[in-house]
Amino acid sequence: MTSKRYFVLVLILGSLTALGPFSIDMYLPGFPDIAKSLHTSTENVALSLSSYFIGISAGQLLYGPLLDKYGRKPPLYAGLALYIIASIGCYFSTSIEMLIALRFVQAVGSCAAAVASITMVRDIFPVKDNAKVFALLILILGASPMLAPTVGGYVTTAFGWQLIFIILTVIAMLITLAVFFFLPESYKADPSYSLKPKPIINGFLTVIKTPQFYTYALSGGIAFSGLFAYISASPLVLMEVYKISSKTYGWVFALLSVGFIGASQVNSFLIRKYKSQQIVNTALIAMVIISAVYVLGSLQNVLGLVGTIVMIFLVLCCIGVTSPNTSALALAPFEKNAGTASSLLGAFQMCIGSVVSVGVSLFNSQSSIPMSVIMLAASSVALLVLIIGRKNIKGSVAAKDSAFVAH
Repeated sequence: MTSKRYFVLVLILGSLTALGPFSIDMYLPGFPDIAKSLHTSTENVALSLSSYFIGISAGQLLYGPLLDKYGRKPPLYAGLALYIIASIGCYFSTSIEMLIALRFVQAVGSCAAAVASITMVRDIFPVKDNAKVFALLILILGASPMLAPTVGGYVTTAFGWQLIFIILTVIAMLITLAVFFFLPESYKADPSYSLKPKPIINGFLTVIKTPQFYTYALSGGIAFSGLFAYISASPLVLMEVYKISSKTYGWVFALLSVGFIGASQVNSFLIRKYKSQQIVNTALIAMVIISAVYVLGSLQNVLGLVGTIVMIFLVLCCIGVTSPNTSALALAPFEKNAGTASSLLGAFQMCIGSVVSVGVSLFNSQSSIPMSVIMLAASSVALLVLIIGRKNIKGSVAAKDSAFVAH
C-alpha cells in the first residue's frame, strides 16, 4: 500500500469515526440558547445528549450483523442517510421532546459510521498495525473537540443553534461522497450469514465469551466513560459554575482535547518500546491517582477554574493512551466476525457512556464533584476489570495449550 493510499484510507475512516463525536461536541456551547429557545432548562437539554448516547448504544448492535451479512458499505450508506434525515429534523425542532427523539435517531444513523470504520481497520490493515491506525484515527477524531465546540460557539452566537444541524448535514453528505468514490469495499457480502435472531445471538455470545475481548472491551469502555462524564458535565460546570461564555467554553474545550489527542499520538511511540498490555496497565493506574486528587480538590473547593481544567486535562491524557490499545487488543482475536466484534466493542463503550451521561444530568450539582467522582469510579473499576480479566486470559491460553498437547 502506497503512503498516499494509506493516508486517504486513514483520513476517510477517521472522518467516519469523528462524525458521532462531532455531532456531540458542536452543539454543546448552544445548551443555554437551546434551553431559552425551547422554553426548558439546561438540564433537560442535556437529556438530548443522553438520548444520543443511548441511540449509539442501541445502534451498535444493529449494524454489526448487517456489516457481516451485506458487506461494509451498504449498511454504511443506510446509516449515513438516516443521519442526514434526522439532522434536518433537528433543525426544525420546536420542543425539547422533539429534539431528544431526533437526536436518538441521529445517533442510530451515526453509529453505522463508527462501527464500519472500526471494522474496516481490522479488514484493511495488519493486526500488528491496528493500535497505530487507531491512534491515527484518534488524531482525526481530535478535530472534533478542537474545532466543533469553538465553531459551535460562534455559530450559535451569530446565527442561532439551529444552523449547527445544517452544518452537520453538509458534513455527513461530504463524508458519504468520500466513501462512495475513495473507500473500497473491504469485505464481500456473505449470503450464508444468517440474520435470524438465534445465529446473531450466538455470534454475539461467541465474541463475548472470548476472555481477551471482554477484558479489554470492558476495561477500555469503563475508562472511556470518564470522557463522557466530562462531555456531559462540562457545559454546566464551566459555563454556569465558573461563568465562562459559550465562545470561551469552545476554546477551553479545544484546549482540553489536546490532552486526549496528544496522548493518543504519544502512544504511537510507546508501542514501539512497550507492549499494549503494559501501556494500558500504567495508564489506568495513573488515571486512578489523578482522579483521586481531583476528587479531593473538588471536595475541598480549592481547585478553581484553572485547577479544574488541569485535572480534566490529565485525566483525558490517560484515556487517550488507554483507548487505542484496549480497542486493538479487544479486536485482535477476530477476523471473519470482525463486524460483530466491533459493534459489541462500541456498544459496551457507548452503553456505559450513556449511563454515565444520564447519571451526571441527574446530579444537577453546582460543582465539579459529580464529574470527578465518576472519573475516579470509572478508572478504579476499569483497573479492577483489567486485573481480573487478565487472569482469565492466561487461564484460557493455558487451557488451549493443554488441549493442543493432549491432541
